[in-house]
Amino acid sequence: MNVKFFSRDNCGLCVDGLLTLKLVQEDINFDIEIINIEEDESIHEKYMLMIPVVEKDGQVIQYGNLDYATLMEHLCSE
Repeated sequence: MNVKFFSRDNCGLCVDGLLTLKLVQEDINFDIEIINIEEDESIHEKYMLMIPVVEKDGQVIQYGNLDYATLMEHLCSE
């Protein structure tokens, strides 16, 4: 399973969100693809006010303040 993590540099909430996602990764096997929204104009426009954003199979699972329980619930349903 591949999970996309949208973030940008100098984003404290993104750092915290990635740590939370990695905690979930310790319990569920999946790959994290980290995408810097500032490297693609269309992605930047789409997610600039939402980051960090976690996406699986093209669907946004959670954004902003990420929490373990919500991520675990959505990623376990694979």
